[in-house]
Amino acid sequence: MAKSQEVERIAKKLDKMVHKNNTDGALDLLGELKNMKISLETLQSSRVGMSVNAVRKHSSDEEVQTLAKVLIKSWKKLLDGSEGKSDEKEKKKEDSPVRPSSTSMDSGNSDTRTTPTTPITPTSPTTPTLPFQVTLFPPAPVTTHSVRNKCRELLVAALQTDDDHQTIGVHCEHLAALIEEEIFQEFKTTDIKYKTRLRSRISNLKDQKNPELRRNVLCGNISAQRIASMTAEEMASAELKQMRENLTKESIREHQLSKVGGTETDMFICSKCRGKSCSYTQVQIRSADEPMTTFVLCNGCGNRWKATHTKTRMH
Repeated sequence: MAKSQEVERIAKKLDKMVHKNNTDGALDLLGELKNMKISLETLQSSRVGMSVNAVRKHSSDEEVQTLAKVLIKSWKKLLDGSEGKSDEKEKKKEDSPVRPSSTSMDSGNSDTRTTPTTPITPTSPTTPTLPFQVTLFPPAPVTTHSVRNKCRELLVAALQTDDDHQTIGVHCEHLAALIEEEIFQEFKTTDIKYKTRLRSRISNLKDQKNPELRRNVLCGNISAQRIASMTAEEMASAELKQMRENLTKESIREHQLSKVGGTETDMFICSKCRGKSCSYTQVQIRSADEPMTTFVLCNGCGNRWKATHTKTRMH
């Protein structure tokens, strides 16, 4: 039987491929999964089915798509087989004869009676599309408010941006109602703040470049209460977070270089106040054969900029 850690490792690699929008090498990983004997428990804990399904949708390679479909189909059979065994056991339990009570076997009692059994109504199990544990969410209050119901509809559409909700087996209408309820309870009204909060949730959940946020909400890894209060920075994709971090670092560095150790000069003209009283700093931030970068600070208004043209020598 395949080790859960190995399956999780492959699942993470597939997720990374989808995130980078580059599925080269996916065929080899899918081949590894095909050769593994994976248990139902491992499928549910690793959520590898979601990863395979995501690769299938993002890849243009027909071989990758075909192999992914084969894997998903085989895993679905595994789930159906597990549920079938459970139903069979239940059926045997229902059909087993009921022993009569000690009083009914009394030879002196000609009126032999058996203890009646309560009939068990068989229920048909709801089979999810793929073998994943369905997250159970608490019940959401019903509302007749037109604005709130419209917002819930928009949230449902955002949660159903792709077919992950079918793969996971979550009830999007119910989940959307929970998210909207959390936001409404915070503001107690449907004013501009309420609508702005809803609009930012909908926009981020629909973002095709940030599928992880939507999947985590659908799976229950991010609760309705949490997604209702997350900031834009918290909801952003890993790529966008890294970009913002790099821009922040660059801004801080340029600010420090412009302010510390500057040399006064009148060779620059400030674009804001048109003053010539400036200080500049030159730093080698590129390769040695490239010219130095000049950062300029206006001593008059405090405007800072990176000079695009500098003279060879400065005094």
